[in-house]
Amino acid sequence: MTEQDIAHHSEQIKTNLKSRLNRIEGQVRAINRMIEEDVYCDDVLTQIRATRSALNSVATKLLEQHMKSCIMNKVNQGAQEEAMEELLVTFQKLIKD
Repeated sequence: MTEQDIAHHSEQIKTNLKSRLNRIEGQVRAINRMIEEDVYCDDVLTQIRATRSALNSVATKLLEQHMKSCIMNKVNQGAQEEAMEELLVTFQKLIKD
């Protein structure tokens, strides 16, 4: 990451992402509590699925913003090849499990 590779998200986007992440943090704490309290496995797995879905939603929102700001900035500066390569690497990171 270079000096110019710093994300520039609006305060609204940051607030939205932080709010989502705080909810996810609460979900993870709830999962931990459920395990400590010997809650039925299927119920815990349902909560895990919901948490993963919420985290995927954050990743999707962040990817959308990345494409609209960071990638578009590179394209507008004439660095289309670099932008495309970065986008491919980003997609590969997201689809790996």
